[in-house]
This record gives sequence, structure tokens and C-alpha cells, in this order.
Amino acid sequence: MRADKVRQLDDNELRNQLREIAETTFRLRFQLTMGQTEGLKKLRALRKDKARILTVLRERELAAAVKGN
Repeated sequence: MRADKVRQLDDNELRNQLREIAETTFRLRFQLTMGQTEGLKKLRALRKDKARILTVLRERELAAAVKGN
């Protein structure tokens, strides 16, 4: 998921995406321990998507704090 697409989503949608990423990551890690290495690229992409989402949420949190002062 690209950063510009992440920025277009609202906070609730981003939190839902984080939940989905956590579930998918769990399943992929389980597959990796079973010897299926097909999910390695997907796992890396999910980690990057998670980082993008968390970054956008933090930016919004900081922007709200600045406006509140």
C-alpha cells in the first residue's frame, strides 16, 4: 500500500488495516515455520505497510496535539 493511499483513509480504517495485517502476519509466520518460504516477500511487504500506517497515525496524533495548544 502506498503512503498516499494510506493518508486518504480515516483513522478507523487504518486501525482495521492494522488488525488485518496482524492476523495475516501471524498466518505467514506460522507458514514460514512449517517450511513454506513463499510468504517471505509478503511478510516483508506487510511489515512496511504496518510501518506506513503507524507513521500516518502518529503524524495525525501530533498534528491534533499542536492544534490543541
